[in-house]
Amino acid sequence: MADDKDLHARWATTLLRASGGASGADPAPYAERLLARWAEPQRRYHTTDHLAAVLDHIDVLEEHAENPELVRLAAWFHDAVYAPDRSENEERSARLAERALSEAGLTEERTAEVARLVRLTVTHDPAEGDTNGETLCDADLAILAAPADTYAAYAAAVREEYAFVPDEAFRQGRAEVLRQLMALPRLFRTPYGASNWESPARDNLATELKLLSP
Repeated sequence: MADDKDLHARWATTLLRASGGASGADPAPYAERLLARWAEPQRRYHTTDHLAAVLDHIDVLEEHAENPELVRLAAWFHDAVYAPDRSENEERSARLAERALSEAGLTEERTAEVARLVRLTVTHDPAEGDTNGETLCDADLAILAAPADTYAAYAAAVREEYAFVPDEAFRQGRAEVLRQLMALPRLFRTPYGASNWESPARDNLATELKLLSP
């Protein structure tokens, strides 16, 4: 279970560094509002545990990023708006980031970069050399390389989030998502992700796809 006190501290540190110490805004209300979003009742996988995990993965990958603090801010916002029955979650999350970070005192350029990174999680397909995007996408997809039991719990939690979808429709939709991921030349773009996560992730995807087969 993610520690809200720890997440509050991590947010405050990130916001201070990302603003170059220029932000005069109290970070606490922003953290409280974001954490309330991440704790909404419709969430089963996209929870504060997922947020904390992505932040932990960014810590591992931060040397690859041009600006790891902006990547961390993008992690905070990337699923801040999450309704399983809506298709524009990433766009709405990006707009939330634009409003909140501008208000908190980040420059227009840095705010735009965070919003761009949030929108990138629609495809998880950063351009070659986009080190910020590669870091965020690898951190977000790192769950795919988890040990088999952890991956199974992740897959079950995703199914719970889509409990309103009939079994056959979910099976078909989920299988299509898995096939699209497996068709990517590379799931992970950072050197660490490519060497440590690519192979176990593909094994997990193949196993889940087999379990979804009729």
